[in-house]
Amino acid sequence: MSKLIHYRDKCIGCGICYEMQQDLWRMSKRDGKATLIKAEKKNKTFVLEIKEWDKALAAEVAVACPVKIIKLS
Repeated sequence: MSKLIHYRDKCIGCGICYEMQQDLWRMSKRDGKATLIKAEKKNKTFVLEIKEWDKALAAEVAVACPVKIIKLS
């Protein structure tokens, strides 16, 4: 299974991840940043194992992120 990694502290809150893949992302009303739903916090990153069928779209989201804080491994 692939892992989606989000460096939330560097998020600018543009919302492109949420717009592209709403089943994995939400926008926080508290600070306006994106949140990776059900992700596990590891140090300053959030990590979520994703299904193979989500992998292609997650890769597009990572490329679309203007500050490049979303990684797929």
